[in-house]
Amino acid sequence: MQLSKISGALVILFILISTHFAAAGQVNAVESVGITVSDMDRSVDFYSKVLTFEKVSDVEVAGTDYEHLQGVFGLRMRIVRMKLGSEFIDLIDYLAPEGKPVPVDSRSNDRWFQHIAIIVSDMDRAYQLLRKNKVQHASTGPQLLPAWNKNAGGISAFYFKDPDGHALEILHFPADKGNPKWHQPTDKLFLGIDHTAIVVGNTEASLKFYRDALGFQVAGESENYGIEQEHLNNVFGARLHITSMKPPSGPSIEFLEYLAPRDGRPAPDDAKANDLIGWETRLATNNVEEVSRQLSGYALVSPRVVTLDRPDLGFQKGLLVRDPDGHLMELVQK
Repeated sequence: MQLSKISGALVILFILISTHFAAAGQVNAVESVGITVSDMDRSVDFYSKVLTFEKVSDVEVAGTDYEHLQGVFGLRMRIVRMKLGSEFIDLIDYLAPEGKPVPVDSRSNDRWFQHIAIIVSDMDRAYQLLRKNKVQHASTGPQLLPAWNKNAGGISAFYFKDPDGHALEILHFPADKGNPKWHQPTDKLFLGIDHTAIVVGNTEASLKFYRDALGFQVAGESENYGIEQEHLNNVFGARLHITSMKPPSGPSIEFLEYLAPRDGRPAPDDAKANDLIGWETRLATNNVEEVSRQLSGYALVSPRVVTLDRPDLGFQKGLLVRDPDGHLMELVQK
């Protein structure tokens, strides 16, 4: 009996130790989504006055550690953190050196495409507000996804662009879909960020990175097509395999794999973090060195895990890495 008790205790201890090390080697939150901008004051004005984000912090950084972290020599960055609901974005302005603008012919199926999905309490009212503020359309107008699509039916969505041409989405869930927090009574129009979406070339390759290496879980899948999807993405013949990847905390990451058309362009080989297509999704972990060992074979932007002398950006250690399609993921440890 005593041996049985000891064996049981050892099993429990083993499970606790295994759980600890698994958590240490995985991402535990999507902390924020970084958007590289060309004019900080203009962007802060847009996100605060039009979309009602609140400014949380405003810092400027420079020096060798940040050059190594971002893979950009001679940089000086101004970073403004903004909050909507309980989610955050980081607006990043490279005061030096300036990067390349978003290509004017960018389309929603190009593999550098990324957006954030902002939940609204009233789609019609949100769309009219955006029209009043003369935002640039990316969709032809708000689209109500059809009822035949079990996982997406009843969702309404609209793509538009910020002052730098970054794609953004407003999204409204019907009562039977979405996180329950999006259905709480409120007088606010813009509620928070549900997910950030990225175009991927191959879902299985992306799963190996996000699920197997970083510890995300598949939360749901759907295949979206039809005239509504075409007008939402503004891509004729659009047929998408969509996979929602959930971290333990924070917004999810959504894969958009275009099954058709397959002519989306890959990210430029010479893309750098200061280019305006360089979104940076910040992923928090308890042990960035352990996570980095799981990323063998992926393109590291930082030459190594960088330890910052001062935690001006809210973390002490960081590593910038590209996923299989070139999307920037910033792994950070407090």
